[in-house]
Amino acid sequence: MKKICYFIFSLSLFVSVIANGQPFQIGHTQITFTDPARSSRSIQTEIYYPATTAGTSVPVSAGTFPIIVFGHGFVMTWDAYQNIWEDLVPQGYIVAFPRTEGGFSPVHAEFGKDLAFLVTKMQSESATNAASLFYNHINNKSAIMGHSMGGGSSFLAAASNTSITTMVTFAAANTTPSSITAAATVSVPTLVFAGQNDCVAPPVDHQIKMYDSCGATCKTFISVKGAAHCEFANSNFNCTFGESTCSPTPTITRTQQQDAASDFLKLWLEYYLKDMCNSWNVFNDSLAISPRITHNQSCAISNPVITQVGAVLTSTAATTYQWYFNGSVIPGAVSQNYTTTAAGNYYVEVTYYNACPYPSNTINITVTGIMVNSAVDGFGVYPNPTNALINICYTPKTNELVTVCLTNVIGEIIYRDQISATADQKQFQSIDLSGFQNGIYFMEVSSKDFKYVDKIIKQ
Repeated sequence: MKKICYFIFSLSLFVSVIANGQPFQIGHTQITFTDPARSSRSIQTEIYYPATTAGTSVPVSAGTFPIIVFGHGFVMTWDAYQNIWEDLVPQGYIVAFPRTEGGFSPVHAEFGKDLAFLVTKMQSESATNAASLFYNHINNKSAIMGHSMGGGSSFLAAASNTSITTMVTFAAANTTPSSITAAATVSVPTLVFAGQNDCVAPPVDHQIKMYDSCGATCKTFISVKGAAHCEFANSNFNCTFGESTCSPTPTITRTQQQDAASDFLKLWLEYYLKDMCNSWNVFNDSLAISPRITHNQSCAISNPVITQVGAVLTSTAATTYQWYFNGSVIPGAVSQNYTTTAAGNYYVEVTYYNACPYPSNTINITVTGIMVNSAVDGFGVYPNPTNALINICYTPKTNELVTVCLTNVIGEIIYRDQISATADQKQFQSIDLSGFQNGIYFMEVSSKDFKYVDKIIKQ
């Protein structure tokens, strides 16, 4: 059974690569950027990018591409990550490696700022600098990534930073200031890779704590079985020497470790940076059946569920909403709530972190109007239609905190008030609509014990 599952897993990844891969050549250039906000700090950067021919400072391929900024490990250099750029650039990503903080006394906070700065700077170069090699070649999708110290610094870069699209780390090591603490304010989707046999930055003290602290509403932790710390990169003397002084040691090869990480990494980036919607399904299917990893995940990307209270429909939380009536878009209906105006079938389509759509269940509305129970008597709303005042009267049977809410046809609340109503005493309230446009509105009067919803016409 395991062999069958592994075959399906491998086949799904193969199909994804064939369907989504782009045969770009690899171009390379070196640029030193200056950050004016930090006393004109110089950030020497190695950049690899999709090109029509391989070479140095050759033209960028036609189109726009996501930007990935990658932070190196402690006393490691950018060229140890040839596996990263050779894996990603042919698939249509621009990958930038800052060469700062490479000595034996790195300043982690500055390195984190370098990572964040380069994303913004390179997108600005694309948008405004006609003399730049990357002019009109970088889109608004971005990732901050890093290994070891660079992984920990990625958390510093992503903390309270909503301008980036996603973050990915490999064997991230805790930094000063603490990346574990910084993780609490990271909100972008986060993928944390760990090596099961990492003795340099053991997962229990580093990556697991970062993952657990991470504030992202969508986050995934992947531990590669038998993997170690340095092998997420290519061979590097300093990292290998440090790893040789501790245990446990890796039980899989460097190639096996990188292949396992690459398969999941590319699916993650396809979904978040390229809006390849099916890649998310393949990613999660692969998490479930891959024999090479263990994982943990907290992520609420799913088809939404809508519920009905009277004439009002409410979707579970998402980023964007678009409501439909009998299969057609309802113009302007882009809120979490929608107040129905006619009998028929309603559903909502939502997005979360990209443009991938997720449709909800369908609810059939047969009537709109009053929903009242025995906790209240004598509801009255008059005059209706009206050209100015709407009067509301009712008698609650218990002391109630009553909310009066008026919405327009796209679900926007235009009036809301709360009053303390006394049991068995008739309540009167007036709402002046003279300042509102003519049209249809929906009024809801509710407490913990009753609810009244009705359509109001302003003439």
